[in-house]
Amino acid sequence: MRIMPRAMRAGMAPAALWVLAAACSLPAGTTEVPVPTATATAPPATATPTPEPVAAYVNSEVISLAALEREIARFEAANAVLGIDLATLGDYRAEVLDQLIDLSLLAQFSVNQGIELADAELDDRFQAVVASNGVPAGYTADEFRRQLRLEILAARTIGAITDVLPEQVEHVSARHILVATREEADALLDELANGADFSTLAVIHSRDPSTRPAGGELGWFPRGLLTMPEVEEAAFNLQPGEVSGPIESTLGFHVLEVLGREDRPLVGETLTTYRVAAVERWLTEQRQRAEIEIFAEG
Repeated sequence: MRIMPRAMRAGMAPAALWVLAAACSLPAGTTEVPVPTATATAPPATATPTPEPVAAYVNSEVISLAALEREIARFEAANAVLGIDLATLGDYRAEVLDQLIDLSLLAQFSVNQGIELADAELDDRFQAVVASNGVPAGYTADEFRRQLRLEILAARTIGAITDVLPEQVEHVSARHILVATREEADALLDELANGADFSTLAVIHSRDPSTRPAGGELGWFPRGLLTMPEVEEAAFNLQPGEVSGPIESTLGFHVLEVLGREDRPLVGETLTTYRVAAVERWLTEQRQRAEIEIFAEG
């Protein structure tokens, strides 16, 4: 059982991780729909823009089907370069649309909060990126400029979310034994009550290959980082030295012991993961409030 945001259990990076990468100036892919224009042969007095197929509405903003298809193509190309078999990624087309929706929510929040992005600043960023990497395949310069604007606004929202996180939060140190049935967990609890060593039992009985060699040690973790929320909830309800179980999860049944509780600084990978989890929570709340209509998933 790994320590990571719960949303990462699906097997591919969640949308918040993708937009967090944009905030850190790493490559990220999103687009905003270009403004439709009338054809040159249409009579001026009656010309109307040809409606562009829509993939989704996010509040008042449109994600066009063309924008979605461009992002799917970029995603497929990037994974092909890495040698990743797309068949192993599940419904990645829907995931790409989720990423576009998240980007739209993040950018909209910046605009609604009055965060300005001057044309001169956008021009400077655009020129710097294009000079270094060129315009991405499948984009016109104007489309990529609009995409870059969204990414910058989204990054500023992410910054506002993560900047207010505390430098120190409560951590728990715990260890667990994972077994297949409730009866096995009950038997282990009986052995522990009779003085058996937790670490030894974990090495012998645990079905978790990532923690079994270390006697079931999960290490120190703050809230929101365990892949099994049931285990995390139990851990934060225990005091050092207390044992709990059986705790049922999608993996099986857990016997859990808390070894320590204390406030600890967020650093390194834990800090990054904590920030991603915070952005995921923010996006979940925004999605509940937003008016989102999905018409296509690629």
